[in-house]
Amino acid sequence: MHAMVLDKPKTPLEWRDVPDPVPGPGQIRIRVHACGVCRTDLHIVDGELPDPKLPLIPGHQIVGTVDRTGEGVVTVAVGDRVGVPWLGWTCGECRFCRSGRENLCDRARFTGFHIDGGYAELAVADARYCFPVPEGYPDDQAAPLLCAGLIGFRAYGMTGDAHRLGFYGFGAAAHVLIQVARHEGREVYAFTRPGDTASQVFARSLGAVWAGGTGERPAELDAAIIFAPAGELVPAALAAMAKGGTVVCAGIHMSDIPSFPYDILWGERSVRSVANLTRADGEAFLALAPKVPIRTEITRYPLQAANDALADLRGGKLQGAAVLIPPGMTD
Repeated sequence: MHAMVLDKPKTPLEWRDVPDPVPGPGQIRIRVHACGVCRTDLHIVDGELPDPKLPLIPGHQIVGTVDRTGEGVVTVAVGDRVGVPWLGWTCGECRFCRSGRENLCDRARFTGFHIDGGYAELAVADARYCFPVPEGYPDDQAAPLLCAGLIGFRAYGMTGDAHRLGFYGFGAAAHVLIQVARHEGREVYAFTRPGDTASQVFARSLGAVWAGGTGERPAELDAAIIFAPAGELVPAALAAMAKGGTVVCAGIHMSDIPSFPYDILWGERSVRSVANLTRADGEAFLALAPKVPIRTEITRYPLQAANDALADLRGGKLQGAAVLIPPGMTD
């Protein structure tokens, strides 16, 4: 098969012929129809997440059809359309797994990091960690739901019943979650890089009541989600927070958080992070998505142009999400 392969962090992916993967016990093989490009992929390629499997096929927002099953698979069948998320395997035995917190499993393995992912024509995944894709979503439209949507949804759940929500960074995850927030009658304030008028217009088109630069203070917020990997946004969000408010850091990687005065934390404000996702998150979000209904804004790239997609994401040139399409796939 063809795949885009990372040999070494901080180097471009290479278009390469590699052996077709073979599913082992409990695994399925998927003919990839589409794979979303995530900022986590960028952190891996740029060497900001340590110790990936190398060589590595990145990608963890995979949509495709099952073309082969390994021994013991009973939950899916050849021909089923499935989605593959970031969480690829957990031990099921540790105290986190046993208490419904498999996202914190110390032995967890992640798609496109420890396990070869979807920047390829074929991918293998543990059948237990795959989801049915809701009907009505074309493959390319569904791909961003599997991380931008799923992990964004977990972060969104941590904001409780907050009415005024700030989104810091308005990319793939924010453009999905604003649709959930508006569906539930909440107000969203979108904070972008100063001067990024295109993202601000995009946010307002999706229902943001205000959109502007990260240094502005349009209203007192009840909660905020920081999607951008910029630690300096934590004190900025805290300073905009009402008493009792929560700042949720939604990324897997963030630059260092600068020191800040205690008085912007005082008043029972809190800062917390989101780590990965659980399968329960995935089931809940994918059941909700068609009810909203969530529609994703995507830019399609041929699989062999993955480096271009990553460069556009790095440069802030995308509105919504980038999606890679393998050769011969048109949906």
